[in-house]
Amino acid sequence: MSRLQQVTVLGATGSVGLSTLDVIARHPDRYQVFALTGFSRLSELLALCVRHVPRFAVVPEAIAARGLQDDLRAAGLATQVLVGEAGLCQVSADAEVDTVVAAIVGAAGLRPTLAAVDAGKKILLANKEALVMSGALFMQAVRNSGAVLLPLDSEHNAIFQCMPGDYARGLSQVGVRRILLTASGGPFRQTPLAELEHVSPDQACAHPNWSMGRKISVDSASMMNKGLELIEACWLFDARAEQVEVVIHPQSVIHSLVDYVDGSVLAQLGNPDMRTPIANALAWPERIDSGVAPLDLFAVARLDFEAPDEQRFPCLRLARQAAQAGNSAPAMLNAANEVAVAAFLERRICFPQIASIIEDVLALEPVVPVSDLGAVFEADTKARALAQQWLNRNAR
Repeated sequence: MSRLQQVTVLGATGSVGLSTLDVIARHPDRYQVFALTGFSRLSELLALCVRHVPRFAVVPEAIAARGLQDDLRAAGLATQVLVGEAGLCQVSADAEVDTVVAAIVGAAGLRPTLAAVDAGKKILLANKEALVMSGALFMQAVRNSGAVLLPLDSEHNAIFQCMPGDYARGLSQVGVRRILLTASGGPFRQTPLAELEHVSPDQACAHPNWSMGRKISVDSASMMNKGLELIEACWLFDARAEQVEVVIHPQSVIHSLVDYVDGSVLAQLGNPDMRTPIANALAWPERIDSGVAPLDLFAVARLDFEAPDEQRFPCLRLARQAAQAGNSAPAMLNAANEVAVAAFLERRICFPQIASIIEDVLALEPVVPVSDLGAVFEADTKARALAQQWLNRNAR
């Protein structure tokens, strides 16, 4: 019998983590959970540990770790609880681990994901911020270590599936003209602009097609999520920002497309369910059952497309500008956005002010080269401080 693939799931209690565990549970003959990590939903993490019996669990703080360890012992489990970033890096780089699912949201996922890269693991990347913040450094680390990097975002996984196998030679060398990155447009695609000032966090999180965490849902509503994905696509597929075009596709059935110089356009279609890209990346280059229902084209009936309105979605414009500026600009963009979204979810600012904060931070802080990870985090820290200063002056 072949050895079970050992999988660490970073961010196990989030939507991507839960979908990953659903796929893994369908294939007990292939995969075994090595480690699960969680941030605040510790009762849910305990339940996941009881179900999947990992070797390790990781939580942010020592007090929470002691409580979880006691609960695991009471449940008769030998799972060992680790603490903090050091614990995250340990379960990402452990010699027994084959695959790391990087699904921690935000900048917090960068160091453990890089630990998996440096250890030469197969990395299933859902933490787009890791590439946004440190794209050149991250991709160089992948090349140096021989790690296998596979995208989990539905859009980037779709692009990956539509690309020729040797796309790393360069898009022009393999006949690719451009990448078409699809977006649903989120819940405010048709909301009158004057009403955006009054929308609530719950409205912003009510995505029409996808079930996601609150931060990512707000990013989808502002289309910053698509802006971050644009930057991520540039690094994953060695594309220039002008080679990536965002297309609003409200049905979320076509997950992205690749346009070739001969006039062919290849698209990947499927129901909007994260288990499809997870199963694709988990088993690559094979195919396994994901549990997702077959796509019913007759029920879909129509596929619509429109260009994004940058007046409605200024975050998309800001992200494209950051992609073109490069260096520290994407890290500053991401940091300012994280602060702004948190403030919106706390009802300290209105929805359009998310873009205002980001634009002001990018205008105030000069773009500088990032030659190492220290420079990335310095840019991140400065942008967060500037965003906080904006809030101190303007938040309600």
